[in-house]
Amino acid sequence: MVEEKIEVRATASGQVLQVVVYSKRVDRIEVVVGAGVHSVRCDLLPTRTGQAYSGSVMGRELVYERSRAQVEADIAKTASVRDFRR
Repeated sequence: MVEEKIEVRATASGQVLQVVVYSKRVDRIEVVVGAGVHSVRCDLLPTRTGQAYSGSVMGRELVYERSRAQVEADIAKTASVRDFRR
């Protein structure tokens, strides 16, 4: 199984982190920050304008800089790859 990874930005430091996607829907993206015993789940919710997704993990704000429309297109693209017939 291939893990989907996305890049999020920590707003305080500007650092870009690669996180593993646990589940991805238009209204919520669940990601796992870290690895092993030290991993933490984070919910990224769309901002008011819908231009990005943001969430907080351990007091730090994370931002995924893609719009709702772009995420919806990503989900449709991966769903078409998974929807195959034998």
